[in-house]
Amino acid sequence: MLQAQDEVYISGFGCITPIGSNAEECLSSLRSGKSGIRRPVLFQSKYASLYLFGEVSLSNEELLSQLDVAGMKGLTRTDLLAFKAFKEAVESAGLSPEEISSPDTAFVSASTVGGMCLTDQLYKDSNLLTNDSEYLDSYSCSAHANRIVERYQIKGPVDVINTACSSSANALMHGARLIRSGRAKRAIVGGVDSLSKYTVNGFNSLQILSSDRCKPFDSERDGLNLGEGAAYLVLERADELKGKKASAQLVGYGNSNDAYHTSSMSDEAVGILRAIGEAASMAGLSGKEIGYINAHGTGTENNDSVEAEAFRRFFDPVPPFSSTKSYIGHTLGAAGGIEAIISIMALGHGELYPNLNFSRAIQPQGLHPITEFRKAELEYVMSNSYGFSGNCTSLIFKKA
Repeated sequence: MLQAQDEVYISGFGCITPIGSNAEECLSSLRSGKSGIRRPVLFQSKYASLYLFGEVSLSNEELLSQLDVAGMKGLTRTDLLAFKAFKEAVESAGLSPEEISSPDTAFVSASTVGGMCLTDQLYKDSNLLTNDSEYLDSYSCSAHANRIVERYQIKGPVDVINTACSSSANALMHGARLIRSGRAKRAIVGGVDSLSKYTVNGFNSLQILSSDRCKPFDSERDGLNLGEGAAYLVLERADELKGKKASAQLVGYGNSNDAYHTSSMSDEAVGILRAIGEAASMAGLSGKEIGYINAHGTGTENNDSVEAEAFRRFFDPVPPFSSTKSYIGHTLGAAGGIEAIISIMALGHGELYPNLNFSRAIQPQGLHPITEFRKAELEYVMSNSYGFSGNCTSLIFKKA
């Protein structure tokens, strides 16, 4: 169980997703059951007419008009989404420019695609088909973080994590560890990914993209919808809040790797069970005290059956759960951060957001996710994120 000096609170957050350009808009869409999964308008791909995607509605030009990034060259869509969510997060937390750039403020971000969202431009640059391209420093997973560091003059510890789809959940965990170990007083944590031909072509080769809206935990699920977005949260020690009202407390986290397969998890759910168990143990909780689970729930055959099996084995009874990927698709490296914010909003408002497109339960587990919006008394919620190669992370938040 965490001691008082180890307490980590969320003092602010910001996000941009297919269901809203800020946290308040996302909350409104969750309450009304509005899905952001559709045919893409901005994203250009030969697969755009075959599959549905979770696309952020703002164009790059519209994003630029809302950001103070004048003079910065080579900005990709990944960079712009990151800047948008980061700006909302630090403003929500009331951080001053001096606090953001303080050596006591850590910045931990995450991405899987990074600047490779410019797949065609990358091809031209890498094959020497361009002259003096402004994007030569834009393609790495860390490029967005480097630009945020430059814009906000961040001087504290900086890191960028890529553990596939658990990336930004691990950014939260790493930020909390920096605070608990005394290496930082606060940490701005999260992640970003944008739609790209690179990832769409890759997931298509795995044959796990759906031509319909994804159906997490449904027996007829046929794949996932790729999405895009960004999310950042501000973590602070209790003595750094200075009168600010925290949104929640991060009381438990666990990470494991089942080392089973590059793109699948073991049927015995060993990685998920260990991550959930470590998070619950750190928080000093039994499974019965978790009031809601924001599940990873991709809508793929392997993920949902294995996650349902983990729930059946660990919880008795299984608490209310849902996958909010049914609203926004799978946002890859941004998923853990976005879903952490959704979990915190559920906790703070005492609300459960339904799992869209569900009809029949997976057998033999027979578990039914939430299918209708409803109010609930919540004290603890869990958010789960699992990445390729079985990298599994669970986070537990407590009502502040």
